Amino acid sequence: MKKNITAVKGFKDILPSQTGKWLYVEGIARTIFTNFGFREIRVPILEKTALFQRSIGEATDIVEKEMYTFLDRSDDQLTLRPEATASVLRACIEHNLFTPGQATRLFTIGPMFRRERPQKGRYRQFHQIDVELLGLDNPITDAEVILMLIHFLNTLGLSNLGLEINSLGCPLCRPGFREAMTAYLKGREAGLCGDCQRRISSNPLRIFDCKIEGCAETIRGAPLILDHLCPDCSDHFEQVQRYLNDFQLKFTVNARMVRGLDYYTKTAFEVVAGAAGAQNAIVGGGRYNGLIKELGGDDIPGIGFAIGFERLLSLVPKEDAEFDIAPILYIATQGDDALASALSLGNHLRLRGISTEMSYVTRSLKSQMKQADKLNCRYVLMLGEAELASGRAQLRDMRRSLQWPLSLDGIENSLIDLIDGTVNSQKGSSPLRGDGDNS
Repeated sequence: MKKNITAVKGFKDILPSQTGKWLYVEGIARTIFTNFGFREIRVPILEKTALFQRSIGEATDIVEKEMYTFLDRSDDQLTLRPEATASVLRACIEHNLFTPGQATRLFTIGPMFRRERPQKGRYRQFHQIDVELLGLDNPITDAEVILMLIHFLNTLGLSNLGLEINSLGCPLCRPGFREAMTAYLKGREAGLCGDCQRRISSNPLRIFDCKIEGCAETIRGAPLILDHLCPDCSDHFEQVQRYLNDFQLKFTVNARMVRGLDYYTKTAFEVVAGAAGAQNAIVGGGRYNGLIKELGGDDIPGIGFAIGFERLLSLVPKEDAEFDIAPILYIATQGDDALASALSLGNHLRLRGISTEMSYVTRSLKSQMKQADKLNCRYVLMLGEAELASGRAQLRDMRRSLQWPLSLDGIENSLIDLIDGTVNSQKGSSPLRGDGDNS
């Protein structure tokens, strides 16, 4: 007997019982982002490895340890995308999507890939909502992106959220900070992990992002980048705070918060949730003004954020079952002639936008009613030989436990009027009387 083939470790199927919640969150995202002027872009999951080496940084854990990289048959080095920003910017450069002096607003939703240790809520194939605003180095755009993000999370029903912001400076700020940080760490190197020891010379700011307790203790009294900001970065950060206050968004300045990728500059932010556990940051983002130039484009500024979809879904307060996509009508039949009529009626209703289900084999009425109940169908139309002879089918409202006759003459339009009224009212009541004749 052949052994079953299962999914790859760290990769997960999204089952039909779960997709309703995914579609709901995606729908809210698309509506809100579009209202703020963002347009959707869809980029490949496979890119040239050099794209991520140049954007993320060759010395990062992602590039060194986590990327799925391979040689194809032409000996080109390719990588499954570990994040979306680099791919979106590559597409913008390649297709010249920038308009001088105007913002280019884009978002994408899709799978990313990192070979991390699988754990609850973290997979090797995971999904992100990624948002990028390109072309303007204006503090108001930083605040607007954050405003849109908080509005999106609130609309999904997330509560107990905290916004943390920081400034990571720019290439003018970094030399002074690097010098101060190097002086502080002199003689303390043994307290750092191997990765952070390497970061002393490459990017000491990222030591603040290390989750190892010994590293956190070693840098407890380390210099902070906020104390080394140049006048432009300092003014930018003050204006971001002013606009956030104007939008009545509460925030905390966290001078030790950094982002895990090398390309961030100036504004950085995270949204944390008390219900998310120890790793309570659910969204992270920031400004990356030099990245587009680093990838071969013009010197165009940008800011964006990425949300881990699986983590976000775990925080949406409604359960998967509340988003179940169920047929609204089930046609239960008895007899070959009734089944033939049901097949015609059911498919005509489907063509007109009514989600309809039925049994294609002979089954008892009881078993079909059980199936309709299991599918959570709102209505069941019962059609047998007697109903064909009398010209009246029986329609049952499963939610209200009411049943009434329905004339077969014009039944297609009658059902559409009924179901459209049910969907539009969303009150759970039938527009038909339960004790009357609706012919």
